[in-house]
Amino acid sequence: MIKSTLTLNDVKKTIQNGKDQSVEVTLNLGRNKYVSFSGVLSGVYPALFTVTPFDKSFKGKTSYSYSEYMCGRVKLHFPEKTAE
Repeated sequence: MIKSTLTLNDVKKTIQNGKDQSVEVTLNLGRNKYVSFSGVLSGVYPALFTVTPFDKSFKGKTSYSYSEYMCGRVKLHFPEKTAE
């Protein structure tokens, strides 16, 4: 487990601020296996958060704990919105 410099409250605030926004998720499955997909950060709960994938045939896990995010097993990237 990698020590995170962020506190649990910092992580929860970051994820709460991204609710209902588009997000790119990268999952570390171990043994140099990674899965990436795009979706919407659909739910933020006290113990976990959920991501709804854009690809309806995605069969992977879509709910993650805050500890998975803090350890780096789940990485979220919020694309910047372009000004028109």
